[in-house]
Amino acid sequence: MTHELSLYTFKLCPFAHRVRLVLAEKGLSADMIEIDLKNKPDDFTEISPYGHVPLLLHGETRLWESAVIMEYLDEAFPQPPLMPAEPSERAHARLWIDFADSRLLAATHRFIFERDDALRRQLIEQIQDDVRVLDRALQDRKAQGPYLMGARLTLADIALHPWFEQVATLQKLSPFRMPDDCPAISDWSGAVAARPAVRQCARTDEWYEDSYRLYLAA
Repeated sequence: MTHELSLYTFKLCPFAHRVRLVLAEKGLSADMIEIDLKNKPDDFTEISPYGHVPLLLHGETRLWESAVIMEYLDEAFPQPPLMPAEPSERAHARLWIDFADSRLLAATHRFIFERDDALRRQLIEQIQDDVRVLDRALQDRKAQGPYLMGARLTLADIALHPWFEQVATLQKLSPFRMPDDCPAISDWSGAVAARPAVRQCARTDEWYEDSYRLYLAA
């Protein structure tokens, strides 16, 4: 199979960001195709079943859903490995990826577009509770290494990191505040953010703030 990769992406999408992080960690290059999600081109809607990003093309293989794409890239390009070797640990990594998708990111998306104040307060509490769940898990495993699964970065860290890269902007543009009782979060997010591949893909808080203001105003 050809190694030519094309990734349909959107600059603010945390799901696309995590795929860019996997590519960077593995030293892979891809043709990045930026999609305007408010004005999707016809050729994209023809190949994307849900009209969402990310979407990956690899030779004749066409994949969507970021969790699927991340695992595919890890298996198709196995060095360096981004999943634990033990089946039980791999299962736990997948549980954290699902936690990122079904809890943290899903609630944040609802919060951004919700206009009812009472529901927004409920979503803030839910997101804060989810952050505390992650913090407790990090505290429990802190002796094993700086990452969520221990000494090695995994797809679990990559799945969660884009939310934390954008959280300063979420706090700037909304009433959401990070809970104060989460000491392990700072150490973990700092360790992930310091990786060369993550720095290569990172955007500044100012960039996110400006981009979100423009996107939400459009």
